[in-house]
Amino acid sequence: MSARTSLLVASLVLGAALAISPACAERLIVSVSNHRVTVTPNYSGEELVLFGSVEKDVQTPAGRNNYDLVVTVSGPRADMVTRRKERKFGIWINTDSRQFLKVPTYLALFSNRPFDAIASPEVQRRQQLGLNNVLLTQRVGPDFADVVPNDPFRSAFVRLRTQHGLYREEQSAVTFLTPTLFRTGIPLPGEVPIGTYDVEIKLFADGALVTRTETAFEIVKVGFEQFIANAAHNNGFAYGLVTAFMALMTGWMASIVFRKD
Repeated sequence: MSARTSLLVASLVLGAALAISPACAERLIVSVSNHRVTVTPNYSGEELVLFGSVEKDVQTPAGRNNYDLVVTVSGPRADMVTRRKERKFGIWINTDSRQFLKVPTYLALFSNRPFDAIASPEVQRRQQLGLNNVLLTQRVGPDFADVVPNDPFRSAFVRLRTQHGLYREEQSAVTFLTPTLFRTGIPLPGEVPIGTYDVEIKLFADGALVTRTETAFEIVKVGFEQFIANAAHNNGFAYGLVTAFMALMTGWMASIVFRKD
C-alpha cells in the first residue's frame, strides 16, 4: 500500500470516527468557595463548597434536564502500606502486608443519587464511580495492579481511611438547586494532608457521560507549624539534633521537678 493510499484510509477512518462521536452540547462552569485552605495549630477541619452550573448550547437536545453529577476529590498521592496482624503466643504481630503505590491520601466521591441509578456497571467501572471502582495500584509480588474490591487488604485499606474521614462516598451529597445549578460540600477533617487537591466533575445524562471539567484547591500550613515543617524538610540533621536536645532537657527538668528529697 502506497503512502498516499495509507493517508487516504487514515483520513476516512478519522472522519468516520468524528462523524459518529457525539458533539459536546453542554459545558460545566464550576468553582470552590476557597482555593487556599490554611492549616494553623488550632485547625480542626473545614468544609468547602463546590458550586457550578450546566451551560447548554444550540446542540443540546430540547427538554433535556435529567442530569446527574459525580464529583471526585483526590488529595496528594503517596505510597502507603496496609498490614495484617495475627495473635501468636499471646501477642499481636504483623504477619503480612500490602503496599499501595501512589494512591490518593484523601479521596471523596459525591453524587446527586446512587451510582447504580446514574450509569450501568460497565460505565461505573470505566468512569471510576464509587470507591469500589477507583483504581488503587498495589504491589502484588513482582506485579503492579489493582485487585477485586473485596480483597482483604484493599477492603482494610479503604475501611481504615474511611474511619479517619480521609476516604468517603456520599451518593446524595450533590444538590441541584435548579435543573442546571448545583452545589455540594467538601468536608476536610482535622488530619487532612497538606498539598494540592484535584476536583473532577462529571456530568451524565441518560446513563452516558456528557462532559467533564476540573478545578483544584490547595491546603497549606502557616505560622509556627510551617516553620517546623520547613526546618525538618530543609535541615533534617539540625532539626534532629535540636529535637534530641529538647527531649534530653525535658527529661532533665522533669527529674528535678519530681525529685524526691
